[in-house]
Amino acid sequence: MSQKQWIAGINAVSAALEHDAEHVREVLIEAGAKNPRLVEIEANARRMDIDVRRVATQALEGVVGNLRHQGVVARYAAAKTWNENELEGLVEAAEGRALLLILDGVQDPHNLGACLRSAAAAGVTAVIFPKDKAVQVNATVRKTSAGAADSIAVIPVTNLSRTMRDLQKLGVWLYGLAGEAETSLYSLDLRGNVGLVLGSEGDGLRRLSRENCDQLVMIPMPGASGSGVESLNVSVAAGVTLFEAVRQRSMPVK
Repeated sequence: MSQKQWIAGINAVSAALEHDAEHVREVLIEAGAKNPRLVEIEANARRMDIDVRRVATQALEGVVGNLRHQGVVARYAAAKTWNENELEGLVEAAEGRALLLILDGVQDPHNLGACLRSAAAAGVTAVIFPKDKAVQVNATVRKTSAGAADSIAVIPVTNLSRTMRDLQKLGVWLYGLAGEAETSLYSLDLRGNVGLVLGSEGDGLRRLSRENCDQLVMIPMPGASGSGVESLNVSVAAGVTLFEAVRQRSMPVK
C-alpha cells in the first residue's frame, strides 16, 4: 500500500472523519492505547460504519514509516484530484472575489501542510503550485494540514508562469512577496480577484514568477532590524497575507 494513501496522527484522522468521512476507508488504532481522543476516534468511526481495527504498534509503523502516528492511522481516498483546467471555472464561480495562494517551489512538506491549513481557514478559492521542483501533497503534508489538503482545491500546474498569465487574463491581480519590495502589503486593496504569490524557503520567488506578478510587495517587519531576522517562514508569511485579505473582505463596503 502506498504511503500516500494513509494519513497519520490524531488531528489528521479526526479532521478526516469530521469533514470527509465518506473517503475514509479504514482506521487502525494502537492496541491497548488508552488516550481518550483515540477512544473518541474509534467511536466516531464505528458510528459512521467505517472499519476499525486495533493493531500492534509495529503494524502502524509499517504503514506510515517514520511519520509520528500518535497511535492512529487511516486509509484514505482523497475527496477530489483537481486539474489545472478547472482553475478558470473556480475563478469565475468566485464572482470577482477569488482568493488564490500561489506557492513558487516550496520544498518542505511541513511548510506546505501549514500553508494549506491557513488557506483552508481563510477560505481560499485554490492553492496553486508547480508539479516539478516543489513538494507535492504526500502523507506528511496531509498530516500537517490537519485535513485541509483534501478540503480545498489544491492544484499542481505544469507551467506556473503560464498559469499566472492565464489568471491575469481572467482578471486576477497577482501580488508577489519580496523582502526588498518598497510597497507594503497593507497598502493594497485585496478585496477583488487576488492571487498572493510566495516563493520557496531559500531563494524566494523565481525570476519568471517575479516578472509575471503585477506588483511586488513586502510584509513590514519593524522588529527585524538588528535582530538577525531577514524574512518570515513561508507558512507564516502565507498566514499573514491571507488573513490581511480576509480582514479587508470582512469590512463593510463604504
